Amino acid sequence: MATDYYAVLGVRRDASQDEIKKAFRRLARELHPDVNPDPKTQERFKEINAAYEVLSDPQKKQVYDLGGDPLSQSGGAGAGGFGAGGFGNFSDIMDAFFGTASQRGPRSRTRRGQDAMIRLEIELSEAAFGTTKDIQVDTAVVCTTCSGEGAAPGTSAQTCDMCRGRGEVSQVTRSFLGQVMTSRPCPQCQGFGTVVPTPCPECAGDGRVRSRRTLTVKIPAGVDNGTRIQLAGEGEVGPGGGPAGDLYVEIHELPHPVFQRRGDDLHCTVTIPMTAGALGTKVPLETLDGMEEVDIRPGTQSGQSIPLHGRGVTHLRGGGRGDLIVHVEVMTPSKLDAEQERLLRELAKLRGEERPTGQFQPGQQGLFSRLKDAFNGR
Repeated sequence: MATDYYAVLGVRRDASQDEIKKAFRRLARELHPDVNPDPKTQERFKEINAAYEVLSDPQKKQVYDLGGDPLSQSGGAGAGGFGAGGFGNFSDIMDAFFGTASQRGPRSRTRRGQDAMIRLEIELSEAAFGTTKDIQVDTAVVCTTCSGEGAAPGTSAQTCDMCRGRGEVSQVTRSFLGQVMTSRPCPQCQGFGTVVPTPCPECAGDGRVRSRRTLTVKIPAGVDNGTRIQLAGEGEVGPGGGPAGDLYVEIHELPHPVFQRRGDDLHCTVTIPMTAGALGTKVPLETLDGMEEVDIRPGTQSGQSIPLHGRGVTHLRGGGRGDLIVHVEVMTPSKLDAEQERLLRELAKLRGEERPTGQFQPGQQGLFSRLKDAFNGR
């Protein structure tokens, strides 16, 4: 046996047909004359073609395995030339380069439409609790004049006389490989197999027109910036009246004048005078749930935070809500009148032997009360 076809393709003698085909495609991509014009490479390419012709045919493979020469017996090309059988599996060569054999037959005029996206701005409260919104969208819809067919009323598409409805035309060329037949989309019908002699005047033969519609969108509680809500089948209708794509509504949350959102928690800052931080107080705060009082305990320092549990944004997945975190900022007066300055100096003397924050020595409580009155009277 002059040539070891298994060695030529680099496969085992017990290789499956799928393994043989994969090996051939890999080598064809490397050695095809259009890729590598070296004469030695062309000879190698002839060898792998002959090997594949034998090993891919069960009958020829059986003859070869028994010691015969299936190419000379069948009048094929063998390793020395390319006859009619040398490229009997030309689609496998094409598959080696394009990954799949070319699809035969006309293309459909009806195709799925593209997806569309629209931006929707909502308030923080709407994102926290959910809402329903009416939106206007401009998309392609089915042309009512031709019902998506693309032809003027009273007319219809006709079979292309160039390709006779096949959607493609063939061409035979000669090369060192022999005669090779190639196919390409029909230039007259663009591969559809039919032509529309009288297009619909409304849609110009596309089968769809643009229209503005009003849709109602349900916004679930807990959405955040960038959340996309999918409305199936509400996007662009496809050419030829094909099925519509999907519409995606992207949520953009407007800034709130008081609260900053971090995940499902809300944050805000309240500013209190120094005396309120020392003596404690209650600060009214308008939350998403209504008016509430924030309890400022005596001795509260600037920078401390007070959580109001369950007053944040609803969790998008799962029950419950986030928290509202109130950050306290204690305001220090920038100017003091004579009475205020005297009282603060008196407080400083009393706090020479101060106890832990939030507790007052005898006499400090009354002094703080007078300080409060002095600052509130400014």
